[in-house]
Amino acid sequence: MRIGKLFEFENAHIVRFCSSKRCKTSIHGHSYKLELVLKANTLDKAGMVYDFGLLKGNIKQIIDAFDHSTCLYIDDDKEYLEDIKKHSARWIELPCNISAENLSIVFFILISIILKNTQMHNNESVKVDKIKLNETRTGWAECEYEDAFYNDLPIIDISKITFSQAILDDFSDPRLLEKIKNNEIFINPKEV
Repeated sequence: MRIGKLFEFENAHIVRFCSSKRCKTSIHGHSYKLELVLKANTLDKAGMVYDFGLLKGNIKQIIDAFDHSTCLYIDDDKEYLEDIKKHSARWIELPCNISAENLSIVFFILISIILKNTQMHNNESVKVDKIKLNETRTGWAECEYEDAFYNDLPIIDISKITFSQAILDDFSDPRLLEKIKNNEIFINPKEV
């Protein structure tokens, strides 16, 4: 059984090394639509894969971190990185080039870790089935488990992801990213 939830956010980036001159040389933005598809082999006590209300917590906050933020490739020009950080409160530094494909992998890994490490209260056994990330109205990337993990290890090193202080300050738990990186336990509320 599968369920899906659509999230939307605005984000800016440069895609270094791509064929399109505009994309690789100019910062630009997109109105992203992220479709999160969850799956479970059994339904919880309420007959659900996962209560949609629970998606308003840590998972929504991670996706919202990318809203009105600039994504930066950690190996980009150091002067460019410092200028963006100096002039923008909301930025995310990633250990991969900022393509729709890589962003879908990042989301898949982060959300998978949250779900894997969440103490459930309703007999949920839910996993991420796929992430479909529309970068434009007509263009998208899709990520499944084998795209995000190799031998059960994340393809992208999440320990190298950095969120700006302004993003961390927006979280209900400022340690959210740190907890994901450290595989700490999350506890679902009994009621939302």
